Amino acid sequence: MLDSILNHYRAIIANIQFVRIFTRMHQLLESHKEILRKLKQIEKKELNHDWQILLIFEYISQVEQARQQQEQSNLKRIGFR
Repeated sequence: MLDSILNHYRAIIANIQFVRIFTRMHQLLESHKEILRKLKQIEKKELNHDWQILLIFEYISQVEQARQQQEQSNLKRIGFR
């Protein structure tokens, strides 16, 4: 680009640096896209796991309630009949 107009060694060096910079920027953008894609996958898994964990807690609370009701029904009544 510059070296074709100026035909000077500094222009050639500057052109090489520009190409290296743009190549590096392209690589960084591609790596960031991959990182963002992986983060989105992790987020989806986490949301699914959150739902599953909430479901497990709900089942635990139902079992606990059933156990308490069973214990209350097995108690002997005290007092007059």
